[in-house]
Amino acid sequence: MFIFANLREITMKLSQILTLPIQKGVQQLFDVSIDKVEFQITRKEFEGDITMVIFPLLKVIKGNPTEIGTKIGKYLIENVDVVIGFNVVSGFLNIVVSDDFYLTFFNDIKDNPTFGFIEIDSKSKAVMVEYSSPNTNKPLHLGHVRNNLLGYSVAEIIKASGKKVYKTQIINDRGIHICKSMLAWQKFGNGQTPENSNLKGDKLVGNFYVKFDQEYKAQIALLLEQGKTEDEAKKQAPIIIEAQQMLLDWEAGKPEVIQLWKTMNQWVYDGFAQTYKNLGVDFDSYYYESNTYLLGKEVVQFGLEKGIFEKDVDGSVWIDLTPDGLDRKIVLRSDGTAVYMTQDIGTAIQRVKDFPDVGGMVYTVGNEQDYHFKVLFLILKKLGFDWAESLYHLSYGMVELPSGKMKSREGTVVDADDLMNEMTATAAKISTELGKLDGYSEDEKASLFKTIGLGALKYYVLKVDPKKQILFNPEESVDFAGNTGPFIQYTYARIQSILRKADFDFVTPSAVEVLHPKEKELVKQIELYPEVIQNAATNHSPALIANYTYELVKEYNSFYQSVSILGEEDVTKKVFRVQLSKKVAETIKSAFQLLGIEVPERM
Repeated sequence: MFIFANLREITMKLSQILTLPIQKGVQQLFDVSIDKVEFQITRKEFEGDITMVIFPLLKVIKGNPTEIGTKIGKYLIENVDVVIGFNVVSGFLNIVVSDDFYLTFFNDIKDNPTFGFIEIDSKSKAVMVEYSSPNTNKPLHLGHVRNNLLGYSVAEIIKASGKKVYKTQIINDRGIHICKSMLAWQKFGNGQTPENSNLKGDKLVGNFYVKFDQEYKAQIALLLEQGKTEDEAKKQAPIIIEAQQMLLDWEAGKPEVIQLWKTMNQWVYDGFAQTYKNLGVDFDSYYYESNTYLLGKEVVQFGLEKGIFEKDVDGSVWIDLTPDGLDRKIVLRSDGTAVYMTQDIGTAIQRVKDFPDVGGMVYTVGNEQDYHFKVLFLILKKLGFDWAESLYHLSYGMVELPSGKMKSREGTVVDADDLMNEMTATAAKISTELGKLDGYSEDEKASLFKTIGLGALKYYVLKVDPKKQILFNPEESVDFAGNTGPFIQYTYARIQSILRKADFDFVTPSAVEVLHPKEKELVKQIELYPEVIQNAATNHSPALIANYTYELVKEYNSFYQSVSILGEEDVTKKVFRVQLSKKVAETIKSAFQLLGIEVPERM
């Protein structure tokens, strides 16, 4: 009997069991000592549970790799209880393991609701994950959706891997872009508020950002007609001059400007909160650029004293990163004002002060900022912060639509709220056409449509490697077949139906001794889950979780089509198959939880 004490290492268990016997066998058979044995997963087209690679042995053993593999295989059958068969293909020894190995594993984990998750070690360093970080001049859009879903999911995966996690964001609530919305509201708002306009605050403010751009372009066109150059027109348009003056007034603390800024930002915050709730993401802390834009200036002085930074003749401060393959980067302007890099340096340091147990940070930011984060991380390392070794830029590709790129100033973005509503409507349309809603109340239908629609959206976004660009197709994402959220949700609901119909005891471990090949493959797929979580955490990739879940569901559906479950006459087999189905459902739910996706009990 096998004891699986450390579930995190379960996928390594076979190699641990087999390594020493193989080393002994090679010594006895060939009078050769080997330090390590190379294993890999057996390819699906061959029989076997783990594969030993023979080729490395040819350096110390002369002979045919097939003959060498055959001798080792026979030795294992004679000396290792867990090995019951083997085959050799082109220098690879495919080893067949007894069903008892898998049955013991399954019985160990079948009643463990947190299988795959590692308990958080309170003594280990925490990880801070930053995501969302929007501007307060417009509502969240499709690009923000990918950012939020990635950041939230990565935070949940890292937490499941055994680390404490803090979710945070920095809100870009200052600057000329914010003043543009404020000025447009002053000029054209006529006292509109979210309440009297019946609009979410972020949408209302976003409308005035678009209005500013429209007026700005109209003024530029007029100046061009008057003979100005394009550059002159852009600089001399009255509305941009007013916006620049408003920014100066804000920085000077002019009371009426500050009050308008607070009021309109609060409208946006309230709107964001509603979108975050609907999207199913949350945060543990918030940072605001209006509070952090001066951070880092004192660090510049420290860097100058240490010789890390250098001052130019005009008084500006730089860091020379050319020896590191980068360039010279300014960290303080000649007038003493900070740049974004300075602010990011200061904010990172402040976060560690606020959360002393943080030992690393993940920044969820689009790939257009790749160079910025290379510079930021390198500067923090040169400043001597040990946690700077554990900084990671979760770089991701843009999300585009069949119609092309989105443009905020022109009002051509896909609004996040509208997108979620559209996904729910699409799920309702397709579900209704499939005709599987008998017995549902209207409230139950509405809840189901939202679960399916948001599940489709999230899965479609998260199944793609973060670094890749996405061409988003709403209709395709709600397909009930293929690698989609609804397909996986439907399988979960199917299993729940089986469990509701199982009117017998399936809690007590089954006495089954021999596994059907489809049962064995399904147990092997479940066995991979803990390692998938660890890999996804290491690689900051929810796509690994998403695609693992799809493979699990495909394996289950193959099992479902190949064997009888509730109709099985052999009670021991029937009990085991229901238990196996239940564990698959639990694993689906657990994996989708890491992706922020809900699963329906009926569908």
